Amino acid sequence: MNIMFCGDHNAERGVLIAVLSLLKAEQGKELHVYILTMRAKSKAKHYRPFSKHAAALIRSLLTAANPNSSLDLIDCTLNFIQEPPTANMGTRFTPYAMLRLYADQLEAIPDRVLYLDDDVIIRRPLDDFYQQDLTGTELVGVLDYFGRFFFHNQKKAFDYINSGVLLLNMPEIKRTRLFARVRRLMEFKKMFLPDQTAINKLAKEKRFAPRRYNEQYRLQEDTVIQHFTTTFRFFPYFRTQTVKPWDVDRVHSVLGLHEYDDILNQFLELEPQL
Repeated sequence: MNIMFCGDHNAERGVLIAVLSLLKAEQGKELHVYILTMRAKSKAKHYRPFSKHAAALIRSLLTAANPNSSLDLIDCTLNFIQEPPTANMGTRFTPYAMLRLYADQLEAIPDRVLYLDDDVIIRRPLDDFYQQDLTGTELVGVLDYFGRFFFHNQKKAFDYINSGVLLLNMPEIKRTRLFARVRRLMEFKKMFLPDQTAINKLAKEKRFAPRRYNEQYRLQEDTVIQHFTTTFRFFPYFRTQTVKPWDVDRVHSVLGLHEYDDILNQFLELEPQL
């Protein structure tokens, strides 16, 4: 199974938790993890890439579970410099979110790969989702929980995909030039949630999977992947709520969630080694 993450050093904790959950769910299966990172800076901020040290720690966990597993840390700095998302550099989004959109330029990325945001926890085995037939399909994902109401195409309701969990068919993406067209759009057009919006606008061969493969609101009985996104809460007053897996105390106190305590306890033991 091939898994892809993207991020700077701030993603290290989330990727560690996601991999720990993946190891538990997949029980010794052969896993190949690809982490895309880069060196970057903006006028307001300097970014540090995902560290080789953190990658080595996560790699050791993978190979301890299965010696055939692997982890590749891939530097995408030159790719980003050659095609920067110029029109969206001043937005709230981190430029590291765009790195997955260079996967078509990277020889190391296999034909079938599951992209995951760094704020997910895998709860159950992924075989049914991962092994599905991808003929004539660029990518598979789940409806965005709130975007299905606010950002969908008015002519075709419920078509706005959340880009935090995407099963990618790289040969088809290369054939249709999907990622190349997305990069081009982001260079010239400023957008809200730019990479996700661009994918939704330009992907013509996307397929929707059941909510259980990217649960963005609240843990359900059949949840396979839980995605700790920013959500809207309406009672006792309207507000946004953001709780990430590495905020262990808030996972307990705000979400009242103890489902992943074994994984989060492992994380707390390993976190000082990052």
